[in-house]
Amino acid sequence: MRRLLTVAAASAVLCSGCGEEPLSPKASFQVRESVEQLAVTHAPVGATLRLLDAQGALVSSGKADELGSLVFRKVQPGAGYVIERADDPEDHTGPLTVFSIGSSRKDPSFYREQVLQPGFGYITTRDGTKLSIYVTLPGPIEKGPYPTVVNYSGYDPSKPGKPYEEYSGLCAGFPALCDPPTDPSAMLAALNGYATVGVNVRGTGCSGGAYDFFDTLQKLDSYDVVETVAAQKWVLHNKVGLSGLSYPGISQLFVASQRPPSLAAITPLSVVGNMFMTLAPGGVLNTGFAVNWISRVLDKAGPYKQGWEQSRVDAGDLTCKENQLLHGQKANLIELIESHTYYPPEIADPINPEKMIGDINVPVFLAGAWQDEQTGAYFHTLVNRFTSAPLTRYHFYNGVHPDGFAPQILVEWKTFLDLYVARRIPSVDQKLRAIAPILFKDFFQTKLEVPPDRLADKPSWEAARAAYEAEPMGRVLFESGGGTNQGGPEARYQATFAQWPPKGTEVRYYFHKDGSMKTTAPTEASAASQFQFDPAAGQRTNLAKGGDIWALIPKWDWKPLDSGKALAWQSEALGEDTVMVGTASVDLWVQSSAKDADLQVVLSEIRPDGKELFVQAGILRASMRALAKNATALWPEHTYLEADGSPLSSDKWSEVRVGIPGFGHAFRKGSRLRLSVGTPGGNHAEWKFKLSDLPAGTTHRIAHSMAQPSSILLPVVSGVTVPASHPTCPSLRGQPCRTYQALVNTPVP
Repeated sequence: MRRLLTVAAASAVLCSGCGEEPLSPKASFQVRESVEQLAVTHAPVGATLRLLDAQGALVSSGKADELGSLVFRKVQPGAGYVIERADDPEDHTGPLTVFSIGSSRKDPSFYREQVLQPGFGYITTRDGTKLSIYVTLPGPIEKGPYPTVVNYSGYDPSKPGKPYEEYSGLCAGFPALCDPPTDPSAMLAALNGYATVGVNVRGTGCSGGAYDFFDTLQKLDSYDVVETVAAQKWVLHNKVGLSGLSYPGISQLFVASQRPPSLAAITPLSVVGNMFMTLAPGGVLNTGFAVNWISRVLDKAGPYKQGWEQSRVDAGDLTCKENQLLHGQKANLIELIESHTYYPPEIADPINPEKMIGDINVPVFLAGAWQDEQTGAYFHTLVNRFTSAPLTRYHFYNGVHPDGFAPQILVEWKTFLDLYVARRIPSVDQKLRAIAPILFKDFFQTKLEVPPDRLADKPSWEAARAAYEAEPMGRVLFESGGGTNQGGPEARYQATFAQWPPKGTEVRYYFHKDGSMKTTAPTEASAASQFQFDPAAGQRTNLAKGGDIWALIPKWDWKPLDSGKALAWQSEALGEDTVMVGTASVDLWVQSSAKDADLQVVLSEIRPDGKELFVQAGILRASMRALAKNATALWPEHTYLEADGSPLSSDKWSEVRVGIPGFGHAFRKGSRLRLSVGTPGGNHAEWKFKLSDLPAGTTHRIAHSMAQPSSILLPVVSGVTVPASHPTCPSLRGQPCRTYQALVNTPVP
């Protein structure tokens, strides 16, 4: 009987894309046709559903979950699909269409016809899924249009914010204080006169659909979001920017890679580079922040799991209620992670920003902290991959995850938005300058002033933009936290650079058997040192129990090197201030009593006052040492492919290049450089590691001989003026400090 349905009859009952009515007079369940997907709701709980192609062949099957839902993923685009109940074949749909990306495209009128109002609402995407949004305006809608930014993430950006009652007297000048967006970057934009639109991605909050980590539909949805928002009469120039730090910062990279024509610019803060390098830096799984974050996001993508959806439903929001039905069908990324040790291109490439940001064709403002305890320092790999962007500006600094919200970054962030989204001369409202220190003290626990405007004296927007575009590509802030405002996110000095990595001099230090590090190579025919694998190291951090990494001066627990479980080399005292900006390569010659070695290299500064200051750390699983074609002398990029994996030998030396990701640091005259090698762990605040399962007593050996001269190559830059005094130790944000303790390396017998 199913095959007797004609296309004409089916079209009379299909509600393509709306998902609100049964797709056949006989189906007891509903189906939404989508891009490479079919989503079933309202099926009997536990019922087995079968997906058949146009010829009646079984494509896939599955059971409806406890909410009566099931998503068929990765379905080949085409027409004539049918879904039926296995226990009742007469309960089936009419012919269904699965769309390709190309066939899913909508006419611009689809976006123009949607009308968005201030407050809570929904945007309808191309497959009929409704995404929850929250809109704030800096004034009455009739006084628009307003410059507008969009915040898009799986957190809760569409959750209605709670008024700041303590600032209610300021609401006339700053309406966002009484009608705040939930996302911090949106709030900052709102205070600066921008309209904001917070959007929950598919499968989260009150948004419909099922969550999958940056999947095709989430990317296509973002295109629809940008075009729908930009089409509103209250949006200035009918162009929007993107805002956000961390998750919504990372999302911007995916949104912009879709090239929505109404996107003006993006401002990603505190983001990842290659997603794999945060999830498994150097190939060693990050069971600390990375796995925990993914687990939390997945948990919050469940039905009613963000905690605010139920109140919407209780208030009569039937759309939010209906949208919860598919939330139990979220994709389980944790299972994928646990089933792959190496980089799986078929899974990882689609969620790797490095692979797609070359398509971004709008100006980019990128900011990140070298010691970011969450996303890490690998954002530096993005800079030169924005090959289609008309302009890229980077701002890098020592610090922690939220420091993209510090005034020293925000004033430049607003300058960028004013130039490329609002198209006006950049300036910060004087009334906002007056209240900003109060707001910043609430967040950063210290009083912070907004830096002066740089371009406010320009006669026009065009002149301001021309002056901005004549400036160098990048800015590096040094010794944030080390000034008079101890621990606060304010740099002592800065430098600008025309490129990444900055032009400079490559300086190589070789390791010697006496523990020294010199610019001359070793002359011994045979020399090596050894250390023992430390299986407990992976679960150690550098933060004291109960410590807060976001505190002005965190309670650090950066433990000294453990004799026999690490190796270290140090230079002579420097004869002049030496500034380094970029990445470094620690080029080791390795043997092991096991077939693999998880290695961590740490660069630090030994100061004349006896303190040792952390600079940066790099990690690599030695079996993944194969270099990628993009590897350079200063950045040993690796493939991480299973086909390139190679075990270590116990009697032959293998060259293993371990990269130290981005850093910017001034080593003052009289200080010494130190490079240590050990087991990963103990040098990050929130990263922990699933180490290789090696035999007890495993020993790794590092050669430092004439034939195998292990060394470190460092990026020295010139032209940076460094204050004479060392910063208080500790005070630098993200950089723990400890009393220096010498380590005598264990020679190989």
